[in-house]
Amino acid sequence: MTATRILVLNSGSSSVKYQLLDMRDSSRLAVGLVERIGEETSRLVHTPLGGGAGRRERSGPIADHDTALKAVADELAQDGLGLDSPELAAIGHRVVHGGLKFTAPTVITDEVMAEIERLVPVAPLHNPANITGIRTAQALRPDLPQVAVFDTAFHTTMPESAARYAIDVETADAHRIRRYGFHGTSHAYVSRRTAALLGKDPSEVNVIVLHLGNGASASAVAGGRCVDTSMGLTPLEGLVMGTRSGDIDPAVTFHLKRVAGMSMDDIDELLNKRSGLVGLCGDNDMREIRRRIEEGDERARLAFDIYIHRLKKYIGAYYAVLGRVDAIAFTAGVGENAAPVREAAVAGLEELGLVLDAELNAARSDEARIISAPYARVVVAVVPTDEELEIARQTFALVTGVSAEGNA
Repeated sequence: MTATRILVLNSGSSSVKYQLLDMRDSSRLAVGLVERIGEETSRLVHTPLGGGAGRRERSGPIADHDTALKAVADELAQDGLGLDSPELAAIGHRVVHGGLKFTAPTVITDEVMAEIERLVPVAPLHNPANITGIRTAQALRPDLPQVAVFDTAFHTTMPESAARYAIDVETADAHRIRRYGFHGTSHAYVSRRTAALLGKDPSEVNVIVLHLGNGASASAVAGGRCVDTSMGLTPLEGLVMGTRSGDIDPAVTFHLKRVAGMSMDDIDELLNKRSGLVGLCGDNDMREIRRRIEEGDERARLAFDIYIHRLKKYIGAYYAVLGRVDAIAFTAGVGENAAPVREAAVAGLEELGLVLDAELNAARSDEARIISAPYARVVVAVVPTDEELEIARQTFALVTGVSAEGNA
């Protein structure tokens, strides 16, 4: 029997998220999370979905990623889903930065690992953790195909006019400075799912995808291909995010160094961890910000208004880039759940064909759905993202040559 299971691993600096899927019907057999790796208060939460003993949780020190993945393997084995199963076809890894070299899912070899390591300087927070997860998985199953699915891959179709920064070309090329974009698996999945929602092939549809979570990014997708995206060399550029500033005058960094005496590390921490919504009002949870606004908190109101202003600027810019827009899709934690954000982002854009149905926008659902008025020229949709499923599908197709079943 052909192996049909894919284990998806998303290794962070102190966490591992995982899902085991059966690609015959794209169903999940188990999901889990190991967090606070390297601390005394480490925690593993494992939930088998295809049978088994139910949700299990264990606490206690988990020293490193090697120990974490061995613990994950033990949990899976308890449910008859062990890594030694002949039904496991491959392990798919989320890798944040693939540069320009990797434009598609890639079977991991020594050469591929060397290139991922060479990209560490442009992804110092993410690629090292991804590398650790890959090496540990390779040690556990050295005979099994390991596949890297890159956050940046979907954005490699951007034209040079969108990807290049207007700086000296030789300097840019020497140091790999250009717009790479991130959240690519989400933008790929959501743009295709939006086309399906419209009953069309992705090649027929122009979509603006708004991935709004603690990290946030926008993309302009023309006929299934990304032509622009808001994140750049790093995930700092673009929209206002939970703790990141998004777009900012580069001279702010010079000013802070010269006038405030801040080091480059201090400025890095400021812009990545103490800016965005948390820098503006002290909270990066949109639910809490909305609660404070309802109580008359002006600081929370200003933070929300700045967030929406930036979002509208990108909607307008990508409308101009695409020329024709068939749909705008909101996704990720804020995009899927915060009706006031969707309402405010679209308000006043009626001349662009964007009109929400207030009742549809307010309704809660976990399903992909249209929330625009029936007469609106441009469809506005809420499309829950599924990056793990996207990684699993790309991995399965690469190692078997067979497309997985299911939507999008």
